[in-house]
Amino acid sequence: MRDLLRFAVSRFREAGLVFGHGTSNAYDEAAYLILHALHLPLDTLEPFLDARLTATEREAVLELLKRRVRERRPAAYLTREAWLGDFRFYVDERVIVPRSFIAELLREQLAPWVADPGAVRAALDLCTGSGCLAILLAHAFPEAQVDAADLSDDALEVASRNVSDYGLADRVRLVRSDLFEALGESRYDVIVSNPPYVAQASMEALPPEYLHEPQQALAGGPDGLQFVRRILAQARRHLNPGGLLVVEIGHNREALEEAFPNLPFVWPETSAGDRHVFLLHYEDLSAG
Repeated sequence: MRDLLRFAVSRFREAGLVFGHGTSNAYDEAAYLILHALHLPLDTLEPFLDARLTATEREAVLELLKRRVRERRPAAYLTREAWLGDFRFYVDERVIVPRSFIAELLREQLAPWVADPGAVRAALDLCTGSGCLAILLAHAFPEAQVDAADLSDDALEVASRNVSDYGLADRVRLVRSDLFEALGESRYDVIVSNPPYVAQASMEALPPEYLHEPQQALAGGPDGLQFVRRILAQARRHLNPGGLLVVEIGHNREALEEAFPNLPFVWPETSAGDRHVFLLHYEDLSAG
C-alpha cells in the first residue's frame, strides 16, 4: 500500500488534478481512494501501509486511481459516496458533491445562535441537493420536522435515497420548489441554504472536476448573488419570530455586504475562516 500511495500522489500531482470535493490535496485523496477500493476503514491508514496486496486488490486500486486521472471526475462520483464528518451520503452526478461549511455549524446545533435545540420544531433546507443538510438538521434538532426543497427532480431522487438510508422518511419531507415558491405559508425556526453562488466569471474558469457537477447547482448569476437576493427578500415571511437564517455564499462576502449595507450579517467561524457563511435572525431581516 505504501508504494501505491506514493505512486498515486505523484501521478495526481503530475496530472494537475484539482481537489475540493471532500479532500484538499493529493495525499488525502489518494489515501481515501486506496482505502475505499480495499474496503478498509477510512480513518485507519497507518497500520496497513506495509500490507501486501493480492493481485486482484492491486488491480482494483490501480483502476480507481487511473479513472481519477483519466476522467478528472471527483472522487465522490467514482466511489458513489461523500462524507460530512461522520455522516456518509450517497451521491452521483445528479447532485453536487456535499461540502458545505454549514455542516460544521450543525455539529454544534448552531450554538450559541440557537439557545435551545429542543425548541426547534420546524426546519428547512433550501436547495437541498443530496439532502445532506436536511439530514444533519434532523440529527441536530431531534424535535424538528424538516422540509428539504429543491427545484431538481434528479436531486430529489438522490435526496430520497439518503433520507431513506437514515430512516428519516417520517421527519424529512422532500418538496420540489423553486426556493420558497411551493412552500406556501410554511414557517420555520431554522432555515439553512447552500444555494448556487458561483459568479459567472468563475463559472467560465471552472476546472474539469467541477464540470461534472450539475451546473444549475453552481451558477449564481453575474455576481454570484442571484439566489441569495431572492432568499433574503423572502426569508422573513417563512421564519418564525426569533428564527434563524443560515446561508453559505462562497467567496462573496464583500459583494453581499455592499449590496445589503443595512443588514447586520453575522459571520461565524468555520474551518475556512469567517467569510463563507452568514447568519441573520428574523428580527434582523426587517432592516432590509
